[in-house]
Amino acid sequence: MNIIVCVKQVPGTNEVKINKETNTIIREGVEAIINPFDEYAIEEGVRIKEKTGGKVTVISMGIPKVADLLKETIAVGVDEAVLLSDRAFAGADTLATSYALSMGIKALGEYDLIICGKQATDGDTAQVGPSLAEKLNIPHTTYVRKIEEIKDGYIRCQRLTDDGYEVIEMPLPAVITVVKEINEPRLPSIKGKLKAKKTEVKILTADDIGADKDRCGLKGSPTQVIKTFVPEHNVVAEMIEGTAEEQAKKLAQKLLSMQFMKAR
Repeated sequence: MNIIVCVKQVPGTNEVKINKETNTIIREGVEAIINPFDEYAIEEGVRIKEKTGGKVTVISMGIPKVADLLKETIAVGVDEAVLLSDRAFAGADTLATSYALSMGIKALGEYDLIICGKQATDGDTAQVGPSLAEKLNIPHTTYVRKIEEIKDGYIRCQRLTDDGYEVIEMPLPAVITVVKEINEPRLPSIKGKLKAKKTEVKILTADDIGADKDRCGLKGSPTQVIKTFVPEHNVVAEMIEGTAEEQAKKLAQKLLSMQFMKAR
């Protein structure tokens, strides 16, 4: 079985900086990590390979430095890593991202299953997985918490819902997005780390995958961020002194005063 796992790099910090001209995240100089939800996708891909045989390939889109990050996936059992890297991909929204990934996946050849994390921590849109399936014209399901069976050209899995789960069965090839309940990602082995050091990440440009550059990056992004800002939390605390009875009386007076001011 040929399994492809989509991986994204995200900032490893809550202090995200924004380019004020393009309203995109500044990734240079910021420690990058593999999107945490994608680690569950990687683990599930490796587990399926261990049960059924085949190959696991990770694919990502980003700056050349992401290649070093992708080597970490080799250390936990991935067979091949591919990076889509081109200035034409810069500033992509979810639509342009899914288009580029779809073209990259088509360039890789045949596949049976594509696995994505449910969403990226830097955007939280959860749109790339479903959009990728639409671009490839294959079925998909989201929020998968367990794969029950993969056999004879179909997959049956449990999809997490607000009040339980649904059992979904669909033909392969297909796309699934997974939640953290699906497994526990493994740590890299020494043997895996040694293999990762020797492995070369394949880097492909927009021309290599035959992508239409007008559909990539900022050019191919119909959604644009008009304004970004970090929310400010201004909390004012006031201590009320006195006995319990005095404190209760003062608090009641303050609440009544606040209610009166709002009514005005």
